[in-house]
Amino acid sequence: MFSNLLIISFTFGYLALLFAIAWFSERTAKKGRKLSNHPAIYAMTLAVYCTAWTYYGSVGRAATNGLEFLTIYIGPSLIAPLWWVIMRKIIRISKVQRISSIADFISSRYGKNVTLGGVVTIFCLLGILPYTSIQIKGVASSFQILQESNATEILANIPFYQDTAFYLAIGLALFTVLFGTRDIEATAQHEGMVMAVAFESIFKLIAFLVVGVFVSFIVFDGFADIFSQATSSGLEHLFVMQGDNGISEWFWMSVLSMMAILFLPRQFQMGVIENTNEKHIDTAMWLFPLYLLLINVFVLPIALGGLVYFPSGSFEADTFVLAFPIVFNQEWLAILVYLGGFSAATGMIIVSTIALSTMVSNNLVMPILLINESFQKRYQHRLGYILIWSRRISIFLIILAAYLYYKQVAGQFTLVSIGLISFVAIAQFTPAIIGGIFWKKGARPGALAGIIAGFLIWFYTLVVPTMVTAGYISEELLTEGLFGLGFLRPQSLLGFDEMSYITHGLFFSLSINALLYVLISLFTVQTSKEHNQAVIFVDIFRFSTSLDASVIWKGQAYLPDLKALLVNFLGSEKTEEALNQFMAQTGKALSQKNFADPELVNYSERLLSGIIGSASARILVSSVVKEEEISMEEVLDILRETQELKSLYEELRGKSEELKQASEKLQAMNEALRLNDMLKDEFISTVTHEMKTPITSIRAFSEILLDDDLPESERKRFLDIIIQEANRMSRLIDQVLDLERFDSGRQELNIEPTDVKILILEATDSMYQVMKEKGLDFTIELNFEDLTLDLDEDRIKQVILNLLSNASKFAKSSVSLIADVKDGFLRVVVKDDGKGIPQEEIPYIFDKFFQAKNQTSKKPIGSGLGLAISKKIITYHQGEIIVNIVKGETCFEFSLPVNKDVLKLNQLSNHE
Repeated sequence: MFSNLLIISFTFGYLALLFAIAWFSERTAKKGRKLSNHPAIYAMTLAVYCTAWTYYGSVGRAATNGLEFLTIYIGPSLIAPLWWVIMRKIIRISKVQRISSIADFISSRYGKNVTLGGVVTIFCLLGILPYTSIQIKGVASSFQILQESNATEILANIPFYQDTAFYLAIGLALFTVLFGTRDIEATAQHEGMVMAVAFESIFKLIAFLVVGVFVSFIVFDGFADIFSQATSSGLEHLFVMQGDNGISEWFWMSVLSMMAILFLPRQFQMGVIENTNEKHIDTAMWLFPLYLLLINVFVLPIALGGLVYFPSGSFEADTFVLAFPIVFNQEWLAILVYLGGFSAATGMIIVSTIALSTMVSNNLVMPILLINESFQKRYQHRLGYILIWSRRISIFLIILAAYLYYKQVAGQFTLVSIGLISFVAIAQFTPAIIGGIFWKKGARPGALAGIIAGFLIWFYTLVVPTMVTAGYISEELLTEGLFGLGFLRPQSLLGFDEMSYITHGLFFSLSINALLYVLISLFTVQTSKEHNQAVIFVDIFRFSTSLDASVIWKGQAYLPDLKALLVNFLGSEKTEEALNQFMAQTGKALSQKNFADPELVNYSERLLSGIIGSASARILVSSVVKEEEISMEEVLDILRETQELKSLYEELRGKSEELKQASEKLQAMNEALRLNDMLKDEFISTVTHEMKTPITSIRAFSEILLDDDLPESERKRFLDIIIQEANRMSRLIDQVLDLERFDSGRQELNIEPTDVKILILEATDSMYQVMKEKGLDFTIELNFEDLTLDLDEDRIKQVILNLLSNASKFAKSSVSLIADVKDGFLRVVVKDDGKGIPQEEIPYIFDKFFQAKNQTSKKPIGSGLGLAISKKIITYHQGEIIVNIVKGETCFEFSLPVNKDVLKLNQLSNHE
């Protein structure tokens, strides 16, 4: 066994280490480098959930209930993915409203009600004191086990002045006061405390894993050996879920732990108040469940190993973790395990007492003092001093009360049984909180009635039986029921006796609580203040950037009074900073007439809420401003007017958007009409020019033919010219008419089965002489077998001739035609090595007015209608024609579908 001096030295040495970590962290933070501002640190602080109950009690519960111990950790792991929806919203509300505790949160949601905040605070104290007491028990038991084996009997009889646990409690109280109450602002981050808790989370995990490895792989020969020996000892029922009732227990216990991870005061403190960035939740959602997995890997092996190895009664199951190192004379491992359990307990005690002391000062002490007007006037300049000392005194009183509960009651119960009772107590806040952030109709009377009813049932079904066991109440209550009514027995209300006592208490307390909350809220008319808060809480992501302007306030406030109020708590320097920040955020200057803007009143109240709580801030601000109560009719009028303005704005914005779109369409249409008009003028100019040339020739040569002395050969030559010019003019007219028929949809094609090879050869045959006369190298390449298609032979020839004619006009030395069949299409390509087409003009090359639009001093060759008509012909055949530049060559390519069914279907649709 270990000497008292050695154990005490390690214990207080560990406390000194925590002091050093906290001091160093706060010193570093003052230099501008916050170590706690890291998502991994945030996730580790959430592990304050794993207390001495986890460290010792999970093994004890596994030894009696088997795998059911996992439900306390499955629940938080399952709800972790929903933190981005629930916890993120709670964090945003708390930061914007400067909420300092869970009591302040509920009070603020329901109209900043003093009574509700006070009730929640009292019930938190009743619910968490037993939990805090079992942390003291865990430390005391482990301390005593290091010296003696019969720890329970010794601890029950030792006087407090000889009890090391008493002095440890005082030491923890001093640490909490030093690093938890330095700043008067309850919403301020406690850098030192956060880093100490994160360190403790890591330390207790390492210690538990080390002892788990020792038991599993040194004492036993791995997991298989442990489970084999446990089966031989008749313990297989501990690692198998038992029947339908077991499933029910798993469900309810998982639900209970889901509520606990969100609403336990210590979890609210670390997860919400100490949060520095909402995005840290992203990391916590996976890192915290991973932590829970690691710290529970060895729980069942240690529990089964303890039941197998230790004779019945030699060690309590709660202490198996520490018993193995002691029995096997592993002194340093025993010290490590002891300090790990000490970490688990102290982390919970420190954070819980900070949270509870803030609730007590903000929701019990300050409202009581501030309601007394004479006290407020007499001590208004010392309210900040009174506030901070009320928190410090509360910390000592809470820890001492927990120590007394441990000595009188908790010492007779297992860690888990007391811990679960506290969990059920805190679960009573769930309807009011979840309903409050998602349901605007949730009302203060419903929340108050639900919480009170839930706590009364909790106390009767779960706390009273512990008092019976402790000897404070007669056992007849458990057997006969209240007033002798059997159906009112604490652990079997209405005859429900198939549930475990924890599940039974949870089911009835939470069901009645939720039912009253919903029903009473449905039939309650909210006050204007409560309605305002309900809207802000539910729609916080809409109001978080303009909260003070969104709060409806009516009355008269004087700027000097408000400033004096802020100076009492913030000091002159911080007050000036706060007012300057208000002006910077809102763009409003402070009134020169000493009247405070309603937005400034709301802003000041929020600042004070972060120090003394929303309910107390409400009382304090009301004492220096003349506020008029706003009737629901006025609120509805404001909301109705706001809604009408919003609807009108939305309507105007919609009309504006429609006008904008219509204007853009009109502008585009106007531009198109202007361009078409210009192109039309240029087209007419080009066409008239083209027609004027042959007419001029015909007229001139006709006049020459009037001369009787003209030789016959000359007469014949002039007649040929007149005929050619007439044909040229006829072709131009035909092109214009063709284009008009295609555009109007009146053009009909003469579709017949056609030999494609013959068609192409006939079309190219007439171009050989042209190419030869121009000295061009003309090649034809037909890469397909015999192919017959249904098409208009003359029109396709017209396209080919048009493309070859264009190519001959611009080619330098060569023109080629390539035809093949690929992917169900006939593909015909005409290439020339001319100067090509500018890239920016390619999209417009098939426009019917394109060539006319780009006239220069030199008229372009032809009318510019050939390509436009060719595109129409190919389109009517359900094909496609394109142009591109490949290796300096201009390539015109058209393709026609080979499938006859497609052709027939397309032709039918064209005729329609």
